[in-house]
Amino acid sequence: MPVYKAPLEDMRFVLHELYDSKTIAELPGYEDFSPELMDSVLEEAAKFAEGVLFPLNQSGDLEGCTYENGVVRTPSGFREAYNAFREGGWTAMASAPEYGGQGMPIASSMFVEEMLCSANVAFGLYPGLSHGAYLALHHHGSEEQKQTYLPKIVSGEWSGTMCLTEPHCGTDLGLLRTKAVPNDDGSYAITGSKIFISAGEHDLTSNIIHLVLARLPDAPKGVKGISLFVVPKFIVKDDGTAGPRNGVNCTAIEHKMGIKASATCAMSFDEAKGWLVGEPHKGLRAMFTMMNTERLSVGIQGLGVAEIAYQNAVNYARDRIQGRSLSGVKNPDKAADSILVHPDVRRMLLTMRAYIEGCRALSGWVAREIDILHRSTDEDAKLIADDFTALLTPVVKALFTDLGFEIASSALQCYGGHGYIRDHGMEQYVRDARISMIYEGANGVQALDLVGRKLPQEGGRLLTRFLDPVMEFLDANTDEEMEPFCSPLAAALEHLQIATGHVMEAGMSNVDEIGGASVDYLRLFGLVALGFMWASMAKIALPKSDDRFYKAKIGTATFFMQRLLPQTAALLAAIQSGSEVMMAFEDAAF
Repeated sequence: MPVYKAPLEDMRFVLHELYDSKTIAELPGYEDFSPELMDSVLEEAAKFAEGVLFPLNQSGDLEGCTYENGVVRTPSGFREAYNAFREGGWTAMASAPEYGGQGMPIASSMFVEEMLCSANVAFGLYPGLSHGAYLALHHHGSEEQKQTYLPKIVSGEWSGTMCLTEPHCGTDLGLLRTKAVPNDDGSYAITGSKIFISAGEHDLTSNIIHLVLARLPDAPKGVKGISLFVVPKFIVKDDGTAGPRNGVNCTAIEHKMGIKASATCAMSFDEAKGWLVGEPHKGLRAMFTMMNTERLSVGIQGLGVAEIAYQNAVNYARDRIQGRSLSGVKNPDKAADSILVHPDVRRMLLTMRAYIEGCRALSGWVAREIDILHRSTDEDAKLIADDFTALLTPVVKALFTDLGFEIASSALQCYGGHGYIRDHGMEQYVRDARISMIYEGANGVQALDLVGRKLPQEGGRLLTRFLDPVMEFLDANTDEEMEPFCSPLAAALEHLQIATGHVMEAGMSNVDEIGGASVDYLRLFGLVALGFMWASMAKIALPKSDDRFYKAKIGTATFFMQRLLPQTAALLAAIQSGSEVMMAFEDAAF
C-alpha cells in the first residue's frame, strides 16, 4: 500500500529561510499572515491531505466517475470529502475577503495545493478549476456578476469550469465555432459543443458556473473574434439562489488513462443563456487570466505527484532486499542487502529528490512574486514581478510536469515488476502524471511561448528579471566554500546566454529555428533556474551542516551540480545544431 507524509520541513525551509516569510506579511492585506499562522495552515492542510484525501486516491481511481442520462457521479467518499473540504474553509483559501475568502498569500496556499495534488490529484482538480473561474470573474466580470457568482464559488457551494476546447479545436482557438446570439434581455443564447471539460458535470456542488468561449454574430475571424460568457448550469434567480435548469448538458465523460476520479466531460450548449464577461471579442484575454493561473497550478500537480512517487520509492528501496552491495555485504544478518545500497537505485532516488526540492524552491520564488504583483504598492516592484511571472509561467508548467512524469516513471522503476502491478499504487502515479504535460497548453506550446513570445518581449526585458538575480548572486558568492555550487551554475548560465543569443539571431532569418530549439531551450532554462535554487539553498545550509536536514540539502545540492546540471552543455549543442535536420526530412518518409 502507498504512503504519504506532507513534506512540511522542506516547505517551511522554502517559505521561511529561502524566502523570508516576514516580507510577505509586510505586504498590504497580508499583515495577519505571520510565519506562525502560515505554519498552522500548512499543518492543518497536511492533516486533511493525509487523513481524508489520500485514503480516497486508490479507491477513487478504481471506481472512477460514472455517467448515466446526463448525470455524473464522483467516486464513493468524494462528496463527503468535498463537504469537509468546503466546511474547513479550504475553497476560500486564496480568495478575496470581500467575497468570503481568507485572502491567504500565494506563498503559502501554493504549498497547500501541492499537498492536495500529492494526496489525491483527481480530487484537487475540482476546487482548482473553481478557483480559476473565480479569478477570471474577479478580474474581468461586472460588479453584478461578481456579486452573483463569486461568494458562492468562494464558499464552495458552487463550482466553476472553463470551456475552451472543441472537437476540431484545441490549441488553435481561432477555429472555435461555438456561437453566441444576443437575446432581447441583454443575455446571449450560447450554442455549440465543448470537449475535455474538467469538472464539467458532477455531484459535488449544487450549481456549476461555466466560463465559455464563443463567437458573436459580427465577430472577426481568428482569435480576435472570441468573447467570454458566464453560463450557469442553473440560472440564478434575483434572490441569488439557483433557479431553472439552463440549456447546458453533459453528453458523455471520457474514459481516460489517469485522473479517473476527475470528471472530464463532453458538454452541449443548446441556446443556453449566458452573459458577456468583459468586452466583446476580448474573451481570450479574459480567459488567459484563468489559464495562466491554471498553468502554474498544473505545474504544481507535476510536483505533487512527483513527491508522493518519490516517498514511496524510498520506502520500497529501504525494505526490498535483493542482491548484495558491489562493495561488500552491508546486511550480513539478512539473505540480501536492501536495494538502497545499489548505485543505480541511489542515482534514481537522488535525481528525484534533487528535482523535487529544486522545483519546490522555484515555485516559492514564483509565488512570492505573484504576491508582490497583487499586493505591493511599489510600482517598480510590481512591474518586475509581472515580467518575472510571465516569463516563468511556461517554465513552471512544462518543466515541473515533464519532471513529474519522469520522476513517477523512475519511482516505478525502483519497484521493478512490483511497480507495474496495481497493488503498490505506483502505476497510478505514472498514469495520473501524464496528463499534466498535455492540458492547459501542451508542453511544446509552452516552450514556443517562452522562446517565441517571452524572450523577445519588451526588448528582452523579461529575461533580465531572471538573469540579473542569478548574476548578482554569483558576483556576491566568490568564496571557496561556495565554489562547488557557483562554478557549475556559472557554466550553465553561460550555456543559457549563448543559447539565447543563437536562437534569437537564427530565428530572425528562419522561424523554424525557434520551433526546433524551443523544447531544448526550456529544459536548459529550467535546469539553470534549478541550479540557482540549489546554489541559494546550499548557501543557507552550509553554516548549519551539523544538522541532518541541512546536511542532506548540501548533499543533494552537490549531486545536482555534478550529475544533473551538466546536461546544459548537451542541450546547448542540440540547440546549435539547428532545425535543418528536422525540417529537411521528407514528409513521405515518416
